[in-house]
Amino acid sequence: MLFACTGNSARSPIAEALLRHRTNGQVEVTSAGSHPRARIDPDAVQVLREQHGIDISGQRPRHLNILNGRRFDYVISLCDKVREVCPDFTGHPRLVHWSIPDPAAAAGPGPNGHPAFARTAAEIDTRIRHLLPLLTPAPQEVQP
Repeated sequence: MLFACTGNSARSPIAEALLRHRTNGQVEVTSAGSHPRARIDPDAVQVLREQHGIDISGQRPRHLNILNGRRFDYVISLCDKVREVCPDFTGHPRLVHWSIPDPAAAAGPGPNGHPAFARTAAEIDTRIRHLLPLLTPAPQEVQP
């Protein structure tokens, strides 16, 4: 599974962390961006830590180019800009697009931006919960 957005500093790292958390690491997931920023946005780090107990402070933004040649079952673009420039990946992954506004652009840095990141994380978490049945097999019933 690949989550992609432009900067790989908020939306896609949030999605990567939440999917990994929701599947207890059972789904291989990564994130990258078409124009990665220098660091993960501190508000994204704070929201995941406070609301989900997830620490992504050591994660660094990655460029989509470093994933050339990797095979993904799903490629989920989280913004319109990356959807237009996302490279083709081998294996014909299922392409999904979630148009989620950039929380950093919504309110700016600092305490004013925090609510936008919380809303973004909640929206991504809801979408991931709907995606989970496709990614994890249903438990088998035991026949008596």
